[in-house]
Amino acid sequence: MAGRMLAGLLAAAVLWAVPLAAGQGEPIKVGAILSVSGPASFLGAPEKRTAEMLVQKINASGGLLGRKIQLIVKDSEGSPEKATSFAKQLIEEEKVLAIIGPSTSGESLAIKNLCQEGKTILLSCAAAEKIVDPIAPYVFKTPQKDSDAARWIFQTMREMNIRRIGVIVSNDGFGIAGKAQIEKIAPEYGLQIAIAEVYDKGATDLTGVLNKIKGQNVEGLVNWSIVPAQALVAKNMKQIGFQVPLFQSHGYGNIKYVQAGGEAANGTMFPASPILVADQLPAKHPQRELLLSYKKDYEAMYKEEASAFGAYAYDAILILAEAIRKAGTTDREKVRAAIEDLKGFVGTSGIFNYSKTDHSGLDMSAFEMLTVKDGKFVRLKP
Repeated sequence: MAGRMLAGLLAAAVLWAVPLAAGQGEPIKVGAILSVSGPASFLGAPEKRTAEMLVQKINASGGLLGRKIQLIVKDSEGSPEKATSFAKQLIEEEKVLAIIGPSTSGESLAIKNLCQEGKTILLSCAAAEKIVDPIAPYVFKTPQKDSDAARWIFQTMREMNIRRIGVIVSNDGFGIAGKAQIEKIAPEYGLQIAIAEVYDKGATDLTGVLNKIKGQNVEGLVNWSIVPAQALVAKNMKQIGFQVPLFQSHGYGNIKYVQAGGEAANGTMFPASPILVADQLPAKHPQRELLLSYKKDYEAMYKEEASAFGAYAYDAILILAEAIRKAGTTDREKVRAAIEDLKGFVGTSGIFNYSKTDHSGLDMSAFEMLTVKDGKFVRLKP
């Protein structure tokens, strides 16, 4: 296993050294549907910046198979309807090899069948497992699994002797999919869900729903969302004197959510990509070198901290580029098959092992359990 991990890392490291062929060919068209603006811009903006940075780096090093990548970015503003329209345009008019994104689960589910029918590779940057379950041969995703995130939360709760919990989720694709996973998996860990509530993704005050949860005498709270409202949870809990451990989903992996939550965010726990604590990882951690390289490049170029969300786009571009290199062609079916055959591939979000029956490619080892301390992300167990 260690050998395969190292091989994947070395492959990623030398990928950019592909020489230009004599008589450079037409550019390789790659689409990207990302929530650059709107309520999900916390996701899409760093994804866009990351994708552009990495494509620039690939092209500056000679491109792939002697061809440059032409990245065509569409801002969906988090709308499944806009994502659908852009997907049709990219598939039918631009005839792209692949689509990176969308940023959200609802958008990804909306275009899943379009990409499959159009035989266009989709590397989603969203987390819901329904994106890859059931399997569609041309559809993959790079974020970690919802179910694995839930298991990390519940395992931590069990270690803290928490048994009776409350659950709140946003009313979007990510929230609803997460609620289903939570309700399915919680009993495996001996947890009782005393109450589960759904709130509007555009909410600006959650004190009402939190008061309902507080009234059920729960020992811990899980919030599952990617929307800006998740930054309100800790603030509103403090305002109403709701003092139980707060667990967030892996959708909390952007320091801006912590900054928006202020002092109240301290103590929040959540599973996340190791990108958020790259400098805290052991020296021999198989992802450390790649994570630090991405963080250094991104933060130097954009003057902001790298997030788990930008890392999803980083992995999507890396995986597509590696598959093109391995396939030795841009034939869609051959590139798709090469992605499906990737084993031990080191990405920022984990070690990817795709197969015909697994288009997520990651397991529980892809997560670190983090907490917020003094406004910073730290490993829960250093």
